[in-house]
Amino acid sequence: MDAHLVSIEDEILGVMIGKFVEVIDSEKRKALVNNVAKTVDPSLRDDEINEIYEDLYDIGIISRLISDDDIEDVMINNTDNIFISSSTKGTVKLDQRFEDREHLNRFVNKIKLYATNTEYNNNIYDIHLPNGSRANVVTSPKGFDITIRNFKSSTLSILDLINSGFMDYEIASRLWLYVDGLKVRPANILIGGIPGAGKTTLLNAMFSFFRPEQRVVTIEETYELNTATQENCINLETSDIVPLSALVKASLRMKPDLLIIGEVRGSEANDMLTAMNIGKIAMGTIHASSARDIINRLEHTPMDVPMDIIPLIDVLIVVSVVRAGNANVPKRKITQISEISGIETNVLLSDLYRFDYKTMKGSPILPSVTYRDTLSKLVGVSPPDLLAEEKVRAMMLEKLNNLGKRSISDISQVVRDYYFDPAGTLKKLGLDIEPVIKI
Repeated sequence: MDAHLVSIEDEILGVMIGKFVEVIDSEKRKALVNNVAKTVDPSLRDDEINEIYEDLYDIGIISRLISDDDIEDVMINNTDNIFISSSTKGTVKLDQRFEDREHLNRFVNKIKLYATNTEYNNNIYDIHLPNGSRANVVTSPKGFDITIRNFKSSTLSILDLINSGFMDYEIASRLWLYVDGLKVRPANILIGGIPGAGKTTLLNAMFSFFRPEQRVVTIEETYELNTATQENCINLETSDIVPLSALVKASLRMKPDLLIIGEVRGSEANDMLTAMNIGKIAMGTIHASSARDIINRLEHTPMDVPMDIIPLIDVLIVVSVVRAGNANVPKRKITQISEISGIETNVLLSDLYRFDYKTMKGSPILPSVTYRDTLSKLVGVSPPDLLAEEKVRAMMLEKLNNLGKRSISDISQVVRDYYFDPAGTLKKLGLDIEPVIKI
């Protein structure tokens, strides 16, 4: 593209920050670019405007990187270098980089078309790229420092996580029972972990276990959850004007059966517990490294949740990044599952599963205690029957894996079939067993 058109494009980009978020249809986007271009230079020909329009979508090497499902993060350190975080190779420095600040500025201006919000005098941008990847752009003395969390073209399913060593069938079936609650009382769940440990990945995978009739409201700072399997679903996103706590309060008027908070980090924790207290089921993630750490974070500033209502949360799950020996690529795993069992001088935790970093093995998952007893009374079935039901569901997941039905959509369909016709679904899977509990 010649220098004149480049100059025109730069002017167009300067007035179109965030406009591709507001206008999604390609023809309408093209008409918008055409109108802005004619305003900047009325003499532009249609073919020149088309050339500019096509170039707006060209983000060079970054396009190739974010189309690679093995790449989890792209880290652009201004014009110095580019690193990637790969699921198969770990952190890798690339040979390529932006050759100068002019090229870096052009790239940033192009992705600003998709900016969803700005902070601190337009020095920080949150951006959703067309493929769903999330970019954070921060102005720095050298230009821009950019981190892109890559969006996989297919969301990892619960079976993908089992196959990667994230968990085993027994844990997966326990999660299924927690999420389902036998239609009567799903568990309130918080998933803790450090950044990048797999909290949202696990939450996404658990969507396969939701009942189809549930009305789900998700609240996130930036969209990460893939809610395609849930028909009656509302996706809310915070902004510079509307904080997370306000959306949590507003969501209670939307008649949700299930409230999902992408990340609990402040005063919205109290609103989430209020939702639980009035009978809503809630799930979310939180930055913490252990179940006790989750409790400590909830009790202290900025959350300040009163101790006596914390037991409204049923289950705490901790995910971690585990590096075995000299392995270059760390593995994500569930490293702790605990149920909250009451209060004495502090919140009591019942540990059901722990990963041992010395032996690099997890202990067998212990039977649920507090939640199992609650569910047993509400449904009118014995605790042993609940354990037997978990085993049936573990067998179903293993059978699906063996049949190669591992996608979220495949799992969701079989789970829904099981909810409506347990005996028929088990027979269709070729499992010569009877359902333990019929709800």
